Amino acid sequence: MSILKELEQDLKQIVKEAGYEVERLALEESNRKDLGEYQLNDAMQLAKIYHENPREIAEKIAKKIEESPRYEKINIAGPGFINISLKETYLCEIANRMKEDIFSNIDKKEPKKVLIDYGGANVAKALHVGHLRSANIGEALKRLAKLLGYDAIGDAHLGDYGRPLGFVIQEIKERYPNLAYFDENYTGNYEEIELPITNKDLETFYPIASAKAKEDETYLEKGREIAAKIQNHEKGYYDLWKKIVDISKKDIKETYDKLNVHFEIWNGESDEMEYYSLLEEKCAPFLEDSNGAKIIEVKEENDIAPMPPLLFIKSNGSVSYETTDLATILGRNKNVHPDEIWYVVDGRQSLHFDQVFRVAKKAKLIDENQRLEHVGFGTMNGKDGKPFKTRDGGVMSLKELMQIVYEETYKRITNASIPEEEKKNIAEEVAIATLKYADLLPFRGTDYIFEVEKFSDLEGKTGPYLLYSTIRMKSLLKKAEDMPQEKVKKLKGSVEREIILSLLTLPVVLNKSIETKSLNEIAEYLYRLTSLYNKFYADNRILTEEDEEIRESWIALTQLVYQVNAMLLNTLGITVPNKM
Repeated sequence: MSILKELEQDLKQIVKEAGYEVERLALEESNRKDLGEYQLNDAMQLAKIYHENPREIAEKIAKKIEESPRYEKINIAGPGFINISLKETYLCEIANRMKEDIFSNIDKKEPKKVLIDYGGANVAKALHVGHLRSANIGEALKRLAKLLGYDAIGDAHLGDYGRPLGFVIQEIKERYPNLAYFDENYTGNYEEIELPITNKDLETFYPIASAKAKEDETYLEKGREIAAKIQNHEKGYYDLWKKIVDISKKDIKETYDKLNVHFEIWNGESDEMEYYSLLEEKCAPFLEDSNGAKIIEVKEENDIAPMPPLLFIKSNGSVSYETTDLATILGRNKNVHPDEIWYVVDGRQSLHFDQVFRVAKKAKLIDENQRLEHVGFGTMNGKDGKPFKTRDGGVMSLKELMQIVYEETYKRITNASIPEEEKKNIAEEVAIATLKYADLLPFRGTDYIFEVEKFSDLEGKTGPYLLYSTIRMKSLLKKAEDMPQEKVKKLKGSVEREIILSLLTLPVVLNKSIETKSLNEIAEYLYRLTSLYNKFYADNRILTEEDEEIRESWIALTQLVYQVNAMLLNTLGITVPNKM
């Protein structure tokens, strides 16, 4: 139980001792710090229940609160608002409790298993800037869920089963027609064939093939036929497809690793199609013919907006994106059986998920108590307010964006004592922090403008500012290794109080973040806490303070803030370098 909740339980008991029962007592932060740090507003509600004057009720409760060793500056404002502050001795006590175990100040949730779908990378296609948000938000949500006690599992959910792969192989066939994969009479081992193609080649093939398919009906049809051959496991084509998936998956993993994004499950859409027969059986009562295709009606009586049917089988006999998602639900239920599945996918896909969730419920692919949720997000935009693009107007690849930010952060590392190779590694870590923090700072549902220079700055709400400040805390603690730093024994100024009071609100921030499935609350809190500490750091000469008790208290407080910063940065998927 968090300390704030413990305080609420303590005050609830005090109210009971004053002669009143309150179902839930909330300790609110006061807007009038001159009157008190917290406020109790329960007297008005109790007045309605007990038919007494609220001011008199407040006076009885305040009198009981005065007997506690935890509270001071107890006063009543208006008709019955009770203002209270925490005594310095108690603030020191709770600071030391948090320092001993920062996880003790977190409200753990009821255990449940959550599977988070936050990859969505397409095989043989370059990861683009849109994949950044899915990866960042999904990874941070998974880490936050684990921090709060959930069994959280990340699934990359690779796109490896659609028509795009047919186009890629068609392009390979045109360029390398003599490959054994295309020889019907080949009897050798396909795994021993050395494919003269790199992942970089694959990333260029798809846009070329896609453009050709739009202009050439014959090329389009050949690509469709190859996609069908892959899905039917036809010799040669299926083996080439597997090789392409392996090449592409390796590169995708490397990129995600650089972003500090990791998955427990690396399945693609193709892995889940073994459940297609079962899916077809469960959906059979709801399938309808529509111009050669198979559809399922999902419209409900209370729908206001148009709700088209779900396309189950296309007119050419191939399965739709919706169908693979439905098969994936069956696969996940068999292998993981999560209580909830969160889909961290672009908000513009909301109709798709509405349809999929309705069919999952209608065909009873999920249990009644299972929950499916689309965690949508907005777009990352350039200075023009439009989705981030290259200078020539094309879709920017994620690697290109990462390189641009890396070059900017590299320029800003001016410490001449850092060796070149180490400087490059630090610049890469700072670049990732720059991207991640900028991406997680706004509420996930909103679009935001990403400016490389602004978010790479060492000042303001930026990843580099948080890293630099946290590294400085770590450096101070290193210098203080031989000094006493066990406890916060007393406070000298108001900023120390503010820091400890801010630390008390941590569980509130974490709870709100998990409820909204957004990391902006944590990102904002990190900035506020770090700024408070920096003010404290600037105002005091911590290591040379002559009062030994004050010096020990300041070092212990630094250690506490450092621990919280490190924990929250890790939750956001941000690594702290040793130096900058």
